[in-house]
Amino acid sequence: MIGQTIESRDIKVDDIFQGFYEVPDYQREYVWEERQVEQLLSDINAERMGLQATNAPEYFIGSIVVCPKPDEVFQLIDGQQRMTTIFLILCAIRDRIKELNENPPGALDHQISATSTDSSGSDVFRYRLDLQYEDSGDIVEQIAKGTLNDGDGRNTRSINNIRNAYKTIGDFLSAEFGNHADEIRAFYGYLINKVKLIRIQTTDVAKALKIFETINDRGVSLDSMDLLKNLLFMKANQSDFESLKEHWKKLQDIIYDMGEKPLRFLRYFILSHYEISDLVREAEIYNWFVKNEKVCSYVTSPLDFVNELVQSATAYRNFLEGRDQNGDKNRNLDNLRLLGGRATRQHLILLLAGRHLPGDLFEDFVGEVEMLLFVYLITREPTRNLERNFARWAVDIQRITGKSELENFIDRRFRSAKKELSIRFSHAWKELYFGSVRNYQLLYILAKLTQYLDRSAYGDNEMTKWLRSYTEGGYEIEHIHPSNPSKEAAEEFGLADDLRVADKLGNLVLLEKSINASLRNAPYSKKRPGYQHSKLLLTSSLANKVRVGNRTKIDVAVEDLQPFAEWNEKAVVERQEQLGKLARAVWGVP
Repeated sequence: MIGQTIESRDIKVDDIFQGFYEVPDYQREYVWEERQVEQLLSDINAERMGLQATNAPEYFIGSIVVCPKPDEVFQLIDGQQRMTTIFLILCAIRDRIKELNENPPGALDHQISATSTDSSGSDVFRYRLDLQYEDSGDIVEQIAKGTLNDGDGRNTRSINNIRNAYKTIGDFLSAEFGNHADEIRAFYGYLINKVKLIRIQTTDVAKALKIFETINDRGVSLDSMDLLKNLLFMKANQSDFESLKEHWKKLQDIIYDMGEKPLRFLRYFILSHYEISDLVREAEIYNWFVKNEKVCSYVTSPLDFVNELVQSATAYRNFLEGRDQNGDKNRNLDNLRLLGGRATRQHLILLLAGRHLPGDLFEDFVGEVEMLLFVYLITREPTRNLERNFARWAVDIQRITGKSELENFIDRRFRSAKKELSIRFSHAWKELYFGSVRNYQLLYILAKLTQYLDRSAYGDNEMTKWLRSYTEGGYEIEHIHPSNPSKEAAEEFGLADDLRVADKLGNLVLLEKSINASLRNAPYSKKRPGYQHSKLLLTSSLANKVRVGNRTKIDVAVEDLQPFAEWNEKAVVERQEQLGKLARAVWGVP
């Protein structure tokens, strides 16, 4: 009797990392960048948010193809990017919990490395993942050991990508869970127990490579997008087939060209277009369409339904690129890109629901969405709550036809939500440090504060109109008291109770790169003249009170900002409070 040559089973992360995996030297290098790593983390976290651990659903993240070797090691033929990233996540969780001076979960060390016994009875120590291609160096081993050295001089593409991936994971854990080790443990528990892959195991490498080729050429299985297409063709008249095929191809091209997950787009399409009683999960999309045939009208008007999908996908892509649905650049949509980065997508539910609004109303609407999203993100409102609120409000947004209705909606929904979060906003603002939010969000915050003051003083011009003028216009984040102070700077600043005082938001400012290059680690007394020469009003006001005349726009803009003759811990705290008051005006927090 011939034995099975291919074995396939779904397996959770905990069980996956009871084995040892080797990436052969003929494999391509690690190519995932920040976007893919952050997306994987965000997707996993979104599945569990707001649910008890026992009720959280399982989450499938793809397949791997392996071939066992005689030494009890699996050769990893397909799935290297995903497996390497999960291994880095395990290492980063261990290291982040240790940073918080707590003990990591007991199972973690065994999932990262273990000792096995070979056929001769000798103990063999191995890491669970071994990258054998030369381009990776020993970067994974360094991370697994907890001895990563940024200055080792190796700068291959894989090493840089792996180092950046590890840093992205660390930044995600810090930004998403703060200093709460118990929340990191909860994320870890979900990752190892509820996140699953399909492991396809073959008897030889040739067969494994054939399966790898088949998977990447044809796809593993039908997803909800494919099933929905089949459903449409089953219900449509044959005379509509050609038009349906053209529209569907256009839809797929748009989705894949923008690098979006088709199921996320379909899910947000449902949440933004239809009245729902509860959030629809990706696994439920197809069944939802089947049950809501009359609501969607894909039987009576299949071409209209697909055309609406195409128009929504076009708008979705444009919104992600900072453009309105007509393809024109839009400063408020561009601001949302700078705030949300590549991972935050929930606000697209609101934008899709409001895309019917006339140009001027849509512009106002997007500005309000930006302010609300910032408050939600900085107060760490759970992702599930954002989606639930946005889906609930989407039906109201679709009914808005004029300015008064929009204003009423904003007051009833957005401002009310911000009012409820006002106290949490204050606490979150006090805890804003370099590293407590993602770097692009910190840059967004400083740029937004700076832009607001400049616009108040000078009005709209080519400089003040676009937030990118401040994020990409030759400016960078400057530590007023240096994070690496010279002896003179340390003595002038004095001792501080908060060891992280140099990283507090109150100690940060946007400054022209040309000016900053000459200041670096100098004490505040020597930096003040440089700040005075900055053309950014928020920066120049740090060093001296700007006065132009009698209650001019510039005078009014800076009247609540007090300059600092000396710089110490007390000044940092006072400036953070000043910026907090300014922030309430910028983001409309009552």
